[in-house]
Amino acid sequence: MTKYQFRIRTRNGLSVDNLNILGRDQPDAERKLFQMYPGAEIVECVEGLGSSREENLDLSGILALISKQPD
Repeated sequence: MTKYQFRIRTRNGLSVDNLNILGRDQPDAERKLFQMYPGAEIVECVEGLGSSREENLDLSGILALISKQPD
């Protein structure tokens, strides 16, 4: 899943910045956004900011974390 960062304007005119939503693709993330903020307007959308958990899911990383040894 990909992280999408939105900047929106609610139906009341308030601005919400740095709204992060995970989705399979941008339409999926927008669908989730509009479920939480019906009537909102998307001002900006940026894809893939921040680190992904998938990068840290290898077996050696998990074992090092459990045993608290450096990679």
